[in-house]
Amino acid sequence: MAGTKNHEYHILPPDIVPLTTTLGALTFTSGMVLFMHDLPGGKFVPWLGLALLLASMFSWFGKIVNEAHAGDHTPVVQLHQRYGMILFIASEVMFFVGWFWAFFDFALFPSDLTEVVGGQFPPKAIEAVMDPFNLPLLNTLILLCSGTTVTWAHHSLIHGDREGLKKGLWATIILGVVFSMIQAYEYAHAPFGFGGNTYSSAFYMATGFHGFHVIVGTIMLIVCLIRAYRGDFTPKQHFGFEAAAWYWHFVDVVWLFLFVAVYVWGGWGYAIH
Repeated sequence: MAGTKNHEYHILPPDIVPLTTTLGALTFTSGMVLFMHDLPGGKFVPWLGLALLLASMFSWFGKIVNEAHAGDHTPVVQLHQRYGMILFIASEVMFFVGWFWAFFDFALFPSDLTEVVGGQFPPKAIEAVMDPFNLPLLNTLILLCSGTTVTWAHHSLIHGDREGLKKGLWATIILGVVFSMIQAYEYAHAPFGFGGNTYSSAFYMATGFHGFHVIVGTIMLIVCLIRAYRGDFTPKQHFGFEAAAWYWHFVDVVWLFLFVAVYVWGGWGYAIH
């Protein structure tokens, strides 16, 4: 019969949300360029783009949740959703590779930047660096613990233990918030500011973007917690939670590289000078 579905795929109807999401992203990034160059529109265009982007994402994610409740997320659809999340995380990995590349380039070849850093890295303008075995080490332990609590929540969900799911999510969210608070305190009491030299710029861009990802991951887990209290997720169908857990583990791993490379190795380079 015409229109009979004889496959396991979910064919999406035409929707304007992908277009509005794209326009929101374009408006936000263009607005940030205006803002950073102090051009007309820089004070309101980014906010307009951000509002459009958030509204579109809220609508889009809501539609995906409704599709899951309607039974549209067949095993094949869930598999392809996982592929999509893997590709997204891979793109995020390459995003951070750029910041690591810049940091290592500055650190390993300071003689190429003599006029900028004085032939050494960290530059002579840096009078002190972060002690890696103080707040950064504490934050490392916090994120490692959060990785275990989100795994606890995941295993609880798989085995039908919804109370364990909620407790694991609560613990992970609290640890994520504590991490962000400690990093904000660290920034407020940092011995050097943003900009002016390659070390501080690379430091704040790498750790700052990671902090932003922690906040995004925390919001994702809060949404998962709300959905858990609403009775969403089953042992066989919980891609929304799985995606958030994968994202959180990615945030954990990136921080370990940041701690070793930027805090420990960067601090060691300062000590030998």
